[in-house]
Amino acid sequence: MELKRAVITGIGALTPVGNTLTEYWANLVAGKSGAAPITHFDASKFKTQFACEVKGFNPDDHFDRKEGRKLDLYAQYALVTATEAWADSGLNEETIDNDRAGVIWGSGIGGLKTFYDECTEFAAGDGTPRFNPFFIPKMIADIAAGHISMKWNLRGPNFTTVSACASSTNSLIDSFNYIRLGQADIIVSGGSEAAVNQAGVGGFNAMRALSQRNDSPETASRPFDVDRDGFVLGEGSGCLIVEELEHALARGAKIYAEIVGGGMSADAHHITAPHPEGLGAMNVMRNALRDAGMEPSEIDYINVHGTSTPLGDIAESKAIRQVFGKDAFNLNISSTKSMTGHLLGAAGAIEAIACVMAVRDDIVPPTINHFTDDPEFHPDLNFTFNKAQKRTVNAALSNTFGFGGHNASVIVKKFVQ
Repeated sequence: MELKRAVITGIGALTPVGNTLTEYWANLVAGKSGAAPITHFDASKFKTQFACEVKGFNPDDHFDRKEGRKLDLYAQYALVTATEAWADSGLNEETIDNDRAGVIWGSGIGGLKTFYDECTEFAAGDGTPRFNPFFIPKMIADIAAGHISMKWNLRGPNFTTVSACASSTNSLIDSFNYIRLGQADIIVSGGSEAAVNQAGVGGFNAMRALSQRNDSPETASRPFDVDRDGFVLGEGSGCLIVEELEHALARGAKIYAEIVGGGMSADAHHITAPHPEGLGAMNVMRNALRDAGMEPSEIDYINVHGTSTPLGDIAESKAIRQVFGKDAFNLNISSTKSMTGHLLGAAGAIEAIACVMAVRDDIVPPTINHFTDDPEFHPDLNFTFNKAQKRTVNAALSNTFGFGGHNASVIVKKFVQ
């Protein structure tokens, strides 16, 4: 069968460096850090006392009180970005085929705050089970997709992808596949996460995964720097409207970029550590390139997973050099996690958005907080340290790797009719 083409026609972003797409992209290009002391709870007794929180978010600005109390923060974030993306796309639920419009969403954890609150309240009581009737519907990881579908009466495919930090890249790849196989006209895709709470920070601290640079939060996320000491936990959401090309053209939609390929793989190595030689990362990038029918030389920019962990950054760098060979030295590489922190299941969505905007505007956002070179990395690789760079970006690849060895990569490129 002839595969259809999938394009991106709407975007929404709610991130630690901006609460709209415009703010998010401007602050990425400017190299702004979203890290600061934690305000969501008293973190004074935690090893890590800072995070990349969403700033100035008030649920009452988006939901009435009754509705908002039925939604975990991760679902609130999802609905806010889906609303921005839907408006940006110009879609109208009254004029589309609702049976061919769906939602594929990603979240690594879902309603962690709801789960934590309900369990701690029960533990503090006398043992009488007094749980909120919305406990389960608020907590489950698929509920954001359900709420989005109900908001616009979207009756097509509806599910959630859960693959840790690769979750929303998987949601985007699945959306791409449903569109090109002709099983849908429109998919609202993306991911959201809200794990900056006692359980999230405490759990990652116990794993020794988080930076503990409490004296300088804004410089704590430093991918590829010799003094990197772990990732910075982030939160937020990103949404992309994925639409079949002819459907988009027929309604005169603006087109940001085209999705041309997606790859998946498994490390099959360790529950948290990457394969030391980057085997899974090599395979996922090769799979994405093969799916897109592209050569390594055709990629201009890689938004790397780049979490600022000692092992992960090395493994990904090795994989890039293996897959791209001499072409690796013509690439721009950057980790926007140096600014946003790590949004876990939402990371893939906001980083795919960064790739789309890089393709649209021909500018590569930087990897900030680089102070000291690490001899483990080839000195001729261009990590776009500390300052954005202008260059033609015809195609960009986004990498996301999750605990459990889950790897997903997606490729976007300039739309040419």
